[in-house]
Amino acid sequence: MTQAVDAPSGASTTLQRAALVGAALVLTLAVAVFVGARYGLLLAIGLGFGLVLEGFRFGFAGPWRAMIVRREPAGVIAHFLAIALVAVVAIPLLASHPDELVGARAPVGFAMIGGAFVFGACMQLVMGCGSGTLVNVGSGNAVSLVALPFFAIGSFFGAYGLIWWSNLGTLPVIAFDGAGGAAITLGALAVAAAVAFFLGRPGYRSMPRRYVIAAVLLAVLALANLVVAGQPWGIVYGLGLWGAKGASALGADLSGSAFWSTAENVERVQQTLLTDVTSLTNLGIVAGAFLVAAWRGGFSQPLPSLPAKAWVTTIVAGFLLGYSSRLAFGCNVGAFFSGISTGSLHGWVWFVAAFAGTYVGIRLRPVLGLEGRR
Repeated sequence: MTQAVDAPSGASTTLQRAALVGAALVLTLAVAVFVGARYGLLLAIGLGFGLVLEGFRFGFAGPWRAMIVRREPAGVIAHFLAIALVAVVAIPLLASHPDELVGARAPVGFAMIGGAFVFGACMQLVMGCGSGTLVNVGSGNAVSLVALPFFAIGSFFGAYGLIWWSNLGTLPVIAFDGAGGAAITLGALAVAAAVAFFLGRPGYRSMPRRYVIAAVLLAVLALANLVVAGQPWGIVYGLGLWGAKGASALGADLSGSAFWSTAENVERVQQTLLTDVTSLTNLGIVAGAFLVAAWRGGFSQPLPSLPAKAWVTTIVAGFLLGYSSRLAFGCNVGAFFSGISTGSLHGWVWFVAAFAGTYVGIRLRPVLGLEGRR
């Protein structure tokens, strides 16, 4: 009797999963056929990012919180591992192909440091960085669903005034190039991982196997993104572009922005999102997370019971995530992960400032009604 009841359910689940995989393949092939093979491949890479991040429960905001609150260093060390695996290939590759590939390199400045600090605080308020917000949207998280559109709007406005903010003062771009740069970066990552390990709480320093697998897979995907896109994995520009396209569709004049009025950005605003490499991987992340959530049985996340001020905080924090990350030249992916892995000093400065902001954000959560007071 049990088999007779359970069989249809099992068959139905198998069909649903097959349909999900089929839909992903069809979508990727459609982009490849109608837009171009390169763009179809980038969408597939984005799907891979989403599958890994959601499938292995691996992100940035959560591990940073675990390090600060419980002194569990595994997630942070896994970040350093993934970055090191990319750096050992990417930095020499950039040096040997300067006309074909670009790194995630940016200057250190007042606005950059302040932006990273604010971003670190706000990502704890919504429990998601750039990639984390996209993953959470794909898996049906209500807070991220509210935060994402304001993230895009904030990124648009942050880019709108980026040149003004940068003029407040920046250093020249400092990058570690070639084999020597790779050695310096790997050494610094080893030191950072050792510090995280020794600051970790005894008995909580072990590395889950899923973190190691996720770190390796993310590194492979990030290198694939660099080769196919010609630039490192990023998040923020794509979200800002969505905001710019929305503003343009509503009749806004973007010519007053030194950023959005450049010929390259004007062209991207006018073109389809399917030809923007960052937008493609962003969309792929959402779709990949959706696939994992649906594969696991659907979207059963209950609507969180939060006070009104918590939802207002989510909206404000979402906007500030976008605005601050644009001033900081990226989020945990574009600045921290891709910045360090392609040899940029600003990635390290971003990490320190954002980690300090994370500490503040954790303390603000109960004050703003996002969790119970301890």
